[in-house]
Amino acid sequence: MKTEVKKIDANIREINVEVNGDVVSNKFEDVFKRISSEAKVPGFRPGHAPRDILEKQFGPTAHEQVLKELIPDIYSQAVDKEGLDVIELPQISEVKLDRSNLSFKARVEVSPEINIKDYRNIKINYKNVSVSADEVKRSIDSFKETRKLEKLDDSLAKSLGYPSLSELEKVLEKQIFLQKENSERQKLESQIIESLIKGLDFKLPQSLVKRQLEDMLRQAKLDLALKGIPREKIEEQEKKMREELEPETRNQVKVYLILSSIAKKENIPLDEHMPRKVMEFLLKEADWNIKD
Repeated sequence: MKTEVKKIDANIREINVEVNGDVVSNKFEDVFKRISSEAKVPGFRPGHAPRDILEKQFGPTAHEQVLKELIPDIYSQAVDKEGLDVIELPQISEVKLDRSNLSFKARVEVSPEINIKDYRNIKINYKNVSVSADEVKRSIDSFKETRKLEKLDDSLAKSLGYPSLSELEKVLEKQIFLQKENSERQKLESQIIESLIKGLDFKLPQSLVKRQLEDMLRQAKLDLALKGIPREKIEEQEKKMREELEPETRNQVKVYLILSSIAKKENIPLDEHMPRKVMEFLLKEADWNIKD
């Protein structure tokens, strides 16, 4: 197999592929064997029709089947050979096939080359999380108000499923702590992302941006529908929603590609858990400035 890659722009590549010899001829033989065993040719039992008759009646069919089976396999081999990080299905063109040769062009979109150097020891500021007695009291008061309770004591706490009032207070304290801790975690991740993005400029693959935008738009329309907004009103707002969502879409794609680049360097699998695993790695490697 011969391959040649031409760089069209930052994210587009065109692969010229040529294959000849046994790979092509053997595929034709395999296809014609299957056709022979299945074809109904007058005057012949299945599998016994002469090859020239099969060629005459089923030549175009065999040609299409060979293309259907060979091109995906050969394309995949070409991508692996050239080490391309393809992110979208290829556009196949200029296909030529005879009984011993196959050639075609495949235009593909690839992930941009992102040169991230200093992703370890990112400086982050963290504030120790604590819960004050006043915060617990406010939570208790809110708990009473939302349930129209005049007095909250041990007996009432037991009726609500808690052993005592002090146990209820502990539960509320833990909830407040987890909420505050989650908020601090989000701030840390924002600091890391801001540090990673700073100074990095690369062209975003349009297929990823388009796909992410469609997903976000679909979710936004669903949210409006669940709020009871009529379908026609939602459709009227679609153009405006696209414009409003695009900046955040582009930012999300940029962050994802940066995290993917780090994942490759650190041998972190590129699965659905990749963003979380990379973020955990970056937090572990970060330079923490802890404040009380």
